[in-house]
Parts: sequence; structure tokens; C-alpha cells
Amino acid sequence: MRELVKKLRKYEIQIRKAINSQMQGDFYSVFKGTGIEFEDIRLYQYGDDIRAIDWRSTAKYDHTFVKKYKETKEQSVFFLVDVSASQHIGVPGRQKIDIGKEICGVLALVALRESSQVGLISYTDTKEKYVRAAKGNKHAYEIIAALFDHQPLSRKTNLNKAIIYALNAIKRRSVIIFISDFIDDNYLKNLKAMANKHDLVILHITDKRETKIPSLGIVPVFDKENNTRKWVNTSSPFFKNSIKKTYIDNAEALQKFCKKHQINYLNITTDEDYVPKLIRMFKVRNQSLKRG
Repeated sequence: MRELVKKLRKYEIQIRKAINSQMQGDFYSVFKGTGIEFEDIRLYQYGDDIRAIDWRSTAKYDHTFVKKYKETKEQSVFFLVDVSASQHIGVPGRQKIDIGKEICGVLALVALRESSQVGLISYTDTKEKYVRAAKGNKHAYEIIAALFDHQPLSRKTNLNKAIIYALNAIKRRSVIIFISDFIDDNYLKNLKAMANKHDLVILHITDKRETKIPSLGIVPVFDKENNTRKWVNTSSPFFKNSIKKTYIDNAEALQKFCKKHQINYLNITTDEDYVPKLIRMFKVRNQSLKRG
């Protein structure tokens, strides 16, 4: 655990230094939300976020109104982390599960140093671990231990259940950093509801082995979520189309969905250095929050 924390601290320092440098000393918290508590309504002005429109007042008074929010001193940040068996793809130590946990640990340390309250929900097709939002160094180690020491009860994935649980558990508007490979169906409706209620960041973890499968003919394939082995023809058009639909088309659809609903989205592959990508994303995020 000591070596792990040391590694995460190194990444944290690298991220914070780079962001500070790029923002030329004007560090705007990477976890600052777009508004925490409802205060009042006012007439819509050009440039206002359309997500802030109060449709009930707009319909009632025949003018477009937006909701005003006041910021609180403390920002809540929740990590929603997929720990299902589909995450165990890749080189040992660099699997999707490893990268997802590392990123969560790094960003949790950054958020806690910014005096945010940080919480964690890890999930499969059920809630695996819930760590309430709190502050302080001791809490940072609790988050890291919950990530790396916990053994999941289930191997399967259900993103809908994870989202619904989070929507019920997290009452106050928060920054939610959702880390998964997003290999599931019929969850976008509830994902939109989460984006409407919270400040949502999607970190999409993928591995190139899932899409670049050589044509080897009929070979055995192990399904980790169902703990079963089946034979597939890797040379057949049917197999190649199913791989494309499951991974490539799914990733493109998720990215388009996030763009449409103004959700921060970042794809990270297991074979790359994720720190520069996170820095770039937060730089863009900071700029957009300033404009808002």
C-alpha cells in the first residue's frame, strides 16, 4: 500500500504542477461545480447554459428564465467506479481495472487537497462499496484502501443499477467522475438524468486487445463476467461485426451522447500515459467553467 500511495502522489503532483503552469498561476479548481444550491431565477441572457433553464417558470410567464445557484465553500466529488469482471482485460498491472483505480486514486488525492469532500461508489451489477463523502488525509487512505483491497461480490455489470443507486445516494449536487468501459445497454436515459442533476465527467477506459483481434479461425474465448468458455470463429464476418458493435460503435455513440448533453468525456486506453490527457481535459474544463 505504501508504494501504491507513493506512486499516486507522484501522479498527483505532476497533474497539479502542469495545470498550474498552463493556467499561468491562475489555478481554478479542477473540481469546481457549475452551481451547488438553488438561489433564485432570472431572465435568460445570451451565453447562459441551456441546462440551467427553468422550464416551469418559462412556460408560466411566457419568458425564458434560468435558475441561479450559489456556490458553497465545499465541493462534493464522487467517484463511480466499475469493478466488474469485464475490467480485467489487458496486461497484468495495466488492465482496465488497474488504470481505473489508479486514476480514481490520483484524482481523489487532488480533490482532497483542494478541500473537496470526496466519496466513492464501486459497483458491478450491485453496489459493491460505498464510502461517504468526507475530507482529510485519513479519508484519502480510506478511499484508496476501499479501491484496492475490496474483492467484488459479483462479476457482472449493470450500469443502470449503478446510476440509479448513485442518483438516490447522492442528494446534493456534486461532481461525479464515472469510470468504466461502458460495455452495457440501455443506460443512456438514466445517464442523462445524472448529467441534469450533477456535474458529470465520463472517463471511458478501453483496451486495444478488445478490438484488434487477429483472424485465427475457431478458438476458445473465456467470458469473465459469466465465467464460461465458448468457441468462436474469429475469421467470420459475424464475429467481426459483433466486436465492432460492442466496442467501436458503442464508444462512438457514447462520445456523441456526451457532446450532445454537454458532459465532459475522455477516452483512455490502457497502453498510454493518462496524465497528459487528464491535464488537457481539466484545462478545457477550467476554461469552460470560467466562461460559465
